Amino acid sequence: MTTAVPIEELVEIAASLGTPRTRIILGITGAPGAGKSTLGHRIVDALGPDKAVLVPMDGFHLANVVLLEKGLRQVKGAIETFDDAGYASLLHRIRDQKPGEVIYAPSFNRDLEEPIAGSITVHADVPLVVTEGNYLLAENGAWPSARDCLTESWFLDPEQDDRHDWLITRHMDYGKTAEGARHWALGSDEDNAKLIKATAYRADRVIQIQGLI
Repeated sequence: MTTAVPIEELVEIAASLGTPRTRIILGITGAPGAGKSTLGHRIVDALGPDKAVLVPMDGFHLANVVLLEKGLRQVKGAIETFDDAGYASLLHRIRDQKPGEVIYAPSFNRDLEEPIAGSITVHADVPLVVTEGNYLLAENGAWPSARDCLTESWFLDPEQDDRHDWLITRHMDYGKTAEGARHWALGSDEDNAKLIKATAYRADRVIQIQGLI
């Protein structure tokens, strides 16, 4: 069942998950354009760097040169275009992080459309790690191992027309033509969305956000 929740309330819920002595990993998932990264940033910005850090799954995109070698460049964003084992390994390290240990995680640069290694610093004394991405609840490959590290998982389920509008706008913001953005959003992205939607039942909360934009 999808529950409509104000974004301010979601920030409060996220804050209540963590304590100074406990490592909490909150996973936010949903289809492309659902608002995962926006919500993740809102939570981390509201709580501040001493209490929360954002570690996106998108840092584990395979590089374009690898996608070209594999013939997958035109479906970038599909589940097979991610290093799922690498992502799961990172979440295990973050879950089991020792006092004083510093972990460096990758990010994803949308202008370059490439992952950037070692660009996010995760300190052991930060209680809440927010991770977001499409396939956190998938059943194949190493995704279940990644999911085992999550303290709680949220599935974002906006109205489909709104999601399509946000997604098309985002593609255009990063350089695609209106036609190209629409083709990508309603083609490859929508194929991925159907796969992701089927994982929603595994989430702890299925949410429609009020006030995301």
